Amino acid sequence: MFIGREQELEFLNKRYKSNQAEFIVVYGRRRVGKTELLTEFCRDKPSFFYICNEYTGSKQFASFSDALFAFAPSLHKSIRRFSDWEDAFSALGELPGDKKTVVVIDEFPYMCRGDKSIPSVIQNLWDSKLRNANIMFIISGSSISFIEDELLGVKNPLYGRATGIYKLEPMPFEDAVKFFPDYSDEDKILAFSVLGGVPHYLKQFDPDNTLENNIKEKILTKGTVLFNEVEYILHQELREPVAYITLLEAIAYGNCKFGEICSNAHMESSKVSVYLKNLLELGFVMREFPVLTTAKDKTKKNIGEYRLSDNFFRFWFAYAYRYMSELEQGEAEIIWRQVIEKDLHRFASKTFEEVAIRYLRLQNRFGLLPFTFLSVGRWWGNVKHRDEKGKPYSLPEEIDILACSEHEKRFIIGECKFRNEAFDMRELEKLRAKHERKGEIYYYLFSLGGFTDKVKEEANIQNNIALITPSDMLK
Repeated sequence: MFIGREQELEFLNKRYKSNQAEFIVVYGRRRVGKTELLTEFCRDKPSFFYICNEYTGSKQFASFSDALFAFAPSLHKSIRRFSDWEDAFSALGELPGDKKTVVVIDEFPYMCRGDKSIPSVIQNLWDSKLRNANIMFIISGSSISFIEDELLGVKNPLYGRATGIYKLEPMPFEDAVKFFPDYSDEDKILAFSVLGGVPHYLKQFDPDNTLENNIKEKILTKGTVLFNEVEYILHQELREPVAYITLLEAIAYGNCKFGEICSNAHMESSKVSVYLKNLLELGFVMREFPVLTTAKDKTKKNIGEYRLSDNFFRFWFAYAYRYMSELEQGEAEIIWRQVIEKDLHRFASKTFEEVAIRYLRLQNRFGLLPFTFLSVGRWWGNVKHRDEKGKPYSLPEEIDILACSEHEKRFIIGECKFRNEAFDMRELEKLRAKHERKGEIYYYLFSLGGFTDKVKEEANIQNNIALITPSDMLK
């Protein structure tokens, strides 16, 4: 059963219904669901779908030719065999039928690896013939650097030819949890914190099995798909996987600033800069800045923090990689009981913040908040306080969520508690003291364990406090 991706399908279907030929590039990291998306899109349309393999150029050409002749046998009447790639791609403009034909070449970088002239061949044919044909030509690939730099770059043949470019990202929370319809709200958030929004990972869990058993059987058990998934991906994507694993491990263990990463990984800063740049491009790492940081400040190396952007990578480094020797010996039950079960809610608290921000973004999109914000995210920095004698002093503070209006006159300040204890007045007062914002302030409190009666009373008295539970977030 195909789940989610409504926005992506809407984009593709609008392009298909246009009155012109379309040249679409769909790309994204491995496992993100490109092939499944394109297969679903092609389901009710005349389509030629070719998936490239890591063949030599001649083997790829023979395979493509055979597939094209099998799809359109009428081509054999005029062409016994294709003489070269130009001949084969030219035939795409002569496919039979009155409806627009979708032509998909999946994992296109493999094709180009076997013959580097292919982008130039397609450019010439698109300019001279295919742009006037009744086709929707889609190329897809997992090599992000190849697509962005070598295919779509200014100096490359296909620059400016694409009529649509779509980078496929992992599924958002509200789609990912559809894989577990019978899980409790709490377990849906926990499952998302473990697997993230990558469809290939989500499909590995059995929705009829418990979260605990799925983690033990599908991640912590040697021989399963997810047991060595991270190492497999890094070996596929990177030339020096050991160095990257060292960096990712350092970040996963809480070393988020550039200097901390260099020190923990025992690497020179120049090498770390290059490695982090590659991890950022691949989408495995993100660089997070306090919301409202200026564009100028974002260029400074010592500003911002690096974090693993993939939830499954975070979980794997936190628990599987750290205890790999024990897991290799079949100790999944012990690692679950002694380590993961005790720590999972703390681990998931970061994901709970991300889900809360996603909830606010959706509320903002549909005009359901007190005002429309333009910026939202985490904030950290120094806040001025005064002691009992009125003497000023500063303390470093963190705010889980800060959203602000265009001219920074209205703010949403949020606090997230992913634990089975009620959010109390002491925590609300601490939140109020964490900032020195002047203007219209609204407090949004997100809590797994609900709220004490005093907090509920305060929210009823004040008109600027919103109390939100996981069930509210999942509606």
